Amino acid sequence: MAQRHTTTVRLRLRYGFDNLMAGGTTALIGWFALACLAVVVPASTVLVWADRAAPATLSGRLAAVWVSVGQTLKIGGAVGSPLYVLASVALALVALLFVSTLVGLITTGINARIMLLRRGHSTVLESGHTVVLGWSDQIFPVVGELVTANANRRRSAIAVLAPKDKVEMEDEICTSTASVAVAGAGAGRTRIICRNGRTTDPAELARVSPRTAKAVLVLPPEGDTGDAQVVKTLLALDAAVPGSGGAVVVAAVRDTRNHLTARLAAGPGGHVLCVDDIIARLLVQTAREPGLSLVYQELLDFAGDEFYTAAAQGLAGRTFGEALLSFTTSSVVGLLRADGRVALNPDPGTAIGADDRIILISEDDDTAVPADASGHVDEAAIVTARPRSPEAERLLLLGWNRRAPLVVEQLDQFVGPGTTLDVVSLADVVRMRRAAGDERPRSNLEVAFRSGDITDPELLAKLDVPSYDRVIVIGETGHEPVPHHAAPPTPAIDLGLAPDTGTQTDDRTLVTLLHLRAIGEAAGRELSLTTEMSDDANRLLAPARAGADFIVSGRLISLLMTQISESPCLADVFEELFEAEGNELHLKPVADYVRTDREVAFATLVESARRRRECAVGYRLRAEAAVGPAYGVRLNPDKGQRVRFDEHDWLIVLAES
Repeated sequence: MAQRHTTTVRLRLRYGFDNLMAGGTTALIGWFALACLAVVVPASTVLVWADRAAPATLSGRLAAVWVSVGQTLKIGGAVGSPLYVLASVALALVALLFVSTLVGLITTGINARIMLLRRGHSTVLESGHTVVLGWSDQIFPVVGELVTANANRRRSAIAVLAPKDKVEMEDEICTSTASVAVAGAGAGRTRIICRNGRTTDPAELARVSPRTAKAVLVLPPEGDTGDAQVVKTLLALDAAVPGSGGAVVVAAVRDTRNHLTARLAAGPGGHVLCVDDIIARLLVQTAREPGLSLVYQELLDFAGDEFYTAAAQGLAGRTFGEALLSFTTSSVVGLLRADGRVALNPDPGTAIGADDRIILISEDDDTAVPADASGHVDEAAIVTARPRSPEAERLLLLGWNRRAPLVVEQLDQFVGPGTTLDVVSLADVVRMRRAAGDERPRSNLEVAFRSGDITDPELLAKLDVPSYDRVIVIGETGHEPVPHHAAPPTPAIDLGLAPDTGTQTDDRTLVTLLHLRAIGEAAGRELSLTTEMSDDANRLLAPARAGADFIVSGRLISLLMTQISESPCLADVFEELFEAEGNELHLKPVADYVRTDREVAFATLVESARRRRECAVGYRLRAEAAVGPAYGVRLNPDKGQRVRFDEHDWLIVLAES
């Protein structure tokens, strides 16, 4: 009962205080003055009466109390005639009012400025910085990679503009990227500067100073209108900074139908990546050669070895074949001609010009130092392999989305004659056939479509999944079977489809992988799986063997964008790598290049590959294929390093398709 009484009194006091605060400014001033007097007057009286030097008379002591009160409240405390005292109090009150008003104005101005800064509307005064326009899950790997790329620079900055609260952006980036210093870190670290604004408004774009930036990255937002937003942002950027002001512009769109539109908006100097096209190509390449996704992840990540260009220096006049063994700690893969053309894996007899640059894979741009490695070549270990012709295979594609027709098209270009592909999805069979262009003849691939739920274990059991040579799992769009008289496809930009990316599609993929793992364990064999995912966090949850092949679309495109923003010439390099024709990365049996009964230096593999018009850039050890974090992949090893290979190990080479 006592506790209830205490609580009731406290509530009544709070209620009375709330009413007092609601009484307005006049009431607050009056009550505040009374409260001050109630404290100051008794305290001053005690001080005077306790003072041994205080006047002996009552009037003298009262005058001393008045002086103490006046000095405490800053209202003078003068003594004399009543008129004199009244005038001094009036002057003190006027001075107090003036000072209080001045302090209030200053405080209001400072608060307004702080709120303006918190809203992120001030202009960034930086030069040589990187601008990121837009906000999506890709922002985190982009920022993380840019920070890693700038690790050897004394000062660098990244300016982010998005229609999102500035403080929220900073908090999310800090949470996701532990090594990032936000807005004002010390020297030697990358500063992240966030600004609020619409990326489609040229005036608001100026807040991140794109005119003085070294690179501008335009991220595709989530949702059906993401590509349209990218195109409008590119147009706004051109309006704000005609010709991009010398900055490298890198953008990405999801739908292939919008790729040309975005390229026109970006201008001749811009680089626009097509997410659907790149992901489809990588899915096909990795499905053909398991382990290739790990190679690309290592190659595109700034934390490892990546592409750089180096001056020809003493190699001018020599051949490309000679250059392959002219760098001990870097792997040469091509030439950047003086006119800007990129030549990947040219003929070994190609002469190197004085103004050419060497394209190579190296740990950093300052580690590409010429050093002859030809002395490490063991001629006796080099073997000549018989040519291998592509064989017919049975392939299974589980799932269907906007990229699926591109996967079918790419498979037809890569596989051997007589290869069959079975497609299983919830999508309508007629619609899938129409989207895949089933009426057109194919060169090598025979495709059969079947409607079904890929998360249904009974359906997967009936498919006899272990009998397939390769299995590709892609994200379902959440569609249900539709009637055959479905409406025609919607126009580009406004897709009108269920989202093809996001955690919703990954959820279905995870369930499918769970059932496939059980099927593989029951069959006593390891399924050759290549899986597409949207969120890298979901990849960590995937019930698959260590070192399995995952193509994480969001992270992969982020890595590509940051690589091109740092080295624009790499746009042509990656374009050729992902093409069905031209040069691409392969994993080939080591036994086709060197003898496996002895230790050999990596320079021997480079020389053996050169004789086959290929560039060896690394290897993968089967014995370490399940051991992270590299899973057996060694990219750009020292050419003097000696290794004893097994006949089941692979050599990573750049070669023609």
